[in-house]
Amino acid sequence: MTGYQKWISFYTMVRKDVVRMFRIWVQTFLPSVITSSLYFLIFGSILGERIGQVQGVDYMIFVIPGLVMLSIVTNAYANTSFVFFQSKFFARSIEEILVSPTPPWVMIAGFVSGGLVRGIIVGTLVLIVAMLFTGPELAISNLAIILLFGVLAALVFSLAGLVNGIYAKSIDGINIVPTFVLTPLIYLGGVFYSVEALPGWWEKATYLNPLFYIINGFRYGFLGTSDVPLVVSIVLLLVLIGTLIAINWYLIRRGLGLRQ
Repeated sequence: MTGYQKWISFYTMVRKDVVRMFRIWVQTFLPSVITSSLYFLIFGSILGERIGQVQGVDYMIFVIPGLVMLSIVTNAYANTSFVFFQSKFFARSIEEILVSPTPPWVMIAGFVSGGLVRGIIVGTLVLIVAMLFTGPELAISNLAIILLFGVLAALVFSLAGLVNGIYAKSIDGINIVPTFVLTPLIYLGGVFYSVEALPGWWEKATYLNPLFYIINGFRYGFLGTSDVPLVVSIVLLLVLIGTLIAINWYLIRRGLGLRQ
């Protein structure tokens, strides 16, 4: 394929996914906005008044970065895994891509970009809702760090969702990983608390959770503070991205889970 043909293949996959998610925006964008609003209301406004401050800021301000990142990773993951599974089992469009000369890396980029777009859009919407609850109190320490971690985290979980979509043989296979793996990692990754508040053994266990580093790096962009060095979080994200790209490339190249 020529460079232009690869671009057309990539653009077609991305455009199809983006048009789909805007067409059914009530399912793709609205649920996370409503859920986050409830989180802000209950954990931020109501419980926040009793908790007071965490790491020198109001509890409401503290939980916002974690809730925004929660919406980014869950939507990026869900979008890529479902779209690939749908293309494989329902629309059967994956077969048309496989018989074409489209390289595996173009397929990966096409499907992952849709999850990246949805994750960033939903994260932005949730952040806007957060500002309605906090007003001018929500400060941004480093916008570049926020954008960097938002994009890298969405990319990581889009790639992870693609692995899930490739292996899944039923709709239950799509739901089991977010339910039993992703959700515990998120809620035990420091979204609602600081690692300093944990007992010694639980604090050590938290450092084994990759979501902990991602949430802390993202929170640094807002508050300017983090429980772990920023470089460690960035390196971890880059390693995860490289590893997941290699896994997806291998699976697509071998056709594992794709040829029915």
